[in-house]
Amino acid sequence: MPTTRLPSAAGATLQNAGLDWDAIRVPRSVGLAALAILGPRCGAAIEDPLMSSGVVYYFVPAGTSDTWEVENTVALGRGSTLAIPPTRRTEGPGPHWRVCPGDDGWLTDPDALAAAIGDAFGPRIGEEQKAMRALLEHSQSCEPCVDDHTQCPEGSRLVRAVREARR
Repeated sequence: MPTTRLPSAAGATLQNAGLDWDAIRVPRSVGLAALAILGPRCGAAIEDPLMSSGVVYYFVPAGTSDTWEVENTVALGRGSTLAIPPTRRTEGPGPHWRVCPGDDGWLTDPDALAAAIGDAFGPRIGEEQKAMRALLEHSQSCEPCVDDHTQCPEGSRLVRAVREARR
């Protein structure tokens, strides 16, 4: 793997995507659920808890980023770099391996990954719809919520529930 030798304090090096592999960045909660769904079909995966509320990177064949269209994920291809931790780093803080690269290679099948991400997002989408429906029903019968949900404890709680379901 071609690398840009810019080691971090944690021993990670920046490596260029788009040559031997592309990477797919997934929000941590969904990424960990997809990892469980993939099981042994999963290639190498890195968790980076320092990115916003955490992310998981999956390695896929180079060129995948050109056609990747899975909502709430980011494909990293040519022109992108990724901090690759040393293989011994399997815990944080900082980027670490959730699945270490093995003899079978680094790559996860993109179709299997897309399906696993869809399955992982599925229940959350249902939660968001339920929360939105509850907020709408409450707002229709609550005078303070018509103008500002923050004026009503129940309206505020339901708005938080919608936001949580979107994460």
